[in-house]
Amino acid sequence: MATSSKIVLVRQLVEAARNNLDTATQLLKDLGAPEVEHKLVTKQGAGSVQRTEAGAVIIEGVFDGQNMVGPDGKLYSVPANYASKSKLVEGDLLKLTISPDGSFIYKQIGPVERDRVVGVLARDEQTDEFRVLARSHFFRVLLASVTYFKAGMGDEVVVLVPKGSPSTWAAVENVIKKEGGSSDSPVVSVVPAEGVAAPDTAPVAAPRPRGRPRKTAVPSPVEPAADMPPLEPDQLEI
Repeated sequence: MATSSKIVLVRQLVEAARNNLDTATQLLKDLGAPEVEHKLVTKQGAGSVQRTEAGAVIIEGVFDGQNMVGPDGKLYSVPANYASKSKLVEGDLLKLTISPDGSFIYKQIGPVERDRVVGVLARDEQTDEFRVLARSHFFRVLLASVTYFKAGMGDEVVVLVPKGSPSTWAAVENVIKKEGGSSDSPVVSVVPAEGVAAPDTAPVAAPRPRGRPRKTAVPSPVEPAADMPPLEPDQLEI
């Protein structure tokens, strides 16, 4: 692409970004959110869109807790694992490099000041998403962070939030596991109430010997032999 064509493209992107920014600013004023308006205008005004000679596009934007908001108002998906490991906080300035092959590479270039607070992990019954209750406020947290720390309901969670600025999201820094907890296979012991007598039991018969009783052989009566003729002397064996 010729240099003149690149300049025209960049000017078009800048003009579109300005128009989108003006529209967003007017909408925020109508909604009565001057603090949020100031934060977004400052951060988006610092963003830019550039194109390198190799054909890569470099975009600077603001992290909104889940995505990056470019200077043109577009949302760029930030990998949850990267956001969790980097502990990105809402309002951080990011740089996105889109290579010619379409791969996205993020880099944190402008972290905001942070506050560290301790809250309790909970779950929204309607959306089934995790929340951290801290400072009487429910902060949204990324599922990847909760899964990485293997956090459970009721655990104390240390989160990072923008200092001196309201935010919807918080970055999980650490988890304090609660002691004890319910067992998957509880053992229940049944103990008779004090003062209650045990029920009467019937007499127990003596145990029977194991195996079949051994039989004793009884000799049968011998019948008298019949009269036999006397043997001759030559029939005797000596």
